[in-house]
Amino acid sequence: MSLDRVFKALASEVRREILDALREGPKTTGELVMRFPDLSRFAVMQHLKVLWRARLVVSKKQGRERHNFLNPVPIRQVYERWVTKYEGLWAGALTELKRRAEAACARRGDEVHPTSPGVSLRRETRGGRT
Repeated sequence: MSLDRVFKALASEVRREILDALREGPKTTGELVMRFPDLSRFAVMQHLKVLWRARLVVSKKQGRERHNFLNPVPIRQVYERWVTKYEGLWAGALTELKRRAEAACARRGDEVHPTSPGVSLRRETRGGRT
C-alpha cells in the first residue's frame, strides 16, 4: 500500500485528534461524534472514512454500534520510511555541533560540564560560573 493515503489522513488536525482518542482505547462512532461537538455526525464519519481507507483505523460492528480501533502499523511504516532515514542526519549534525562547541570552549580555557549526558551543557570559566 502506498503511504500517500496515510499522509493525506494525517494532514487533517481533526483526523489526528481522532487517532489520539483511539490511542486511549477503542471508541464507538457515537463516542467519537460526542468528542467533536462542533462537527456533525456526517463530518466525523467522513473523517473516519479517510482513516479507514488509510488503514489507520479498523472497525468492528457489534449490534447497532461500530467500534473503532487504532491500527498503528501505517504510522510505524511512515516512521521507518521517513523518520529513521533522516534522524541519523540530525544526530550527526548535533554531534558535530557538540564537538565544535567543546573545542571552542577548550581553546578559550573554559571547562564544559554536561548536566545530563548529551542533553545540555553548563559552562564554567576560570574566574567563576557563567
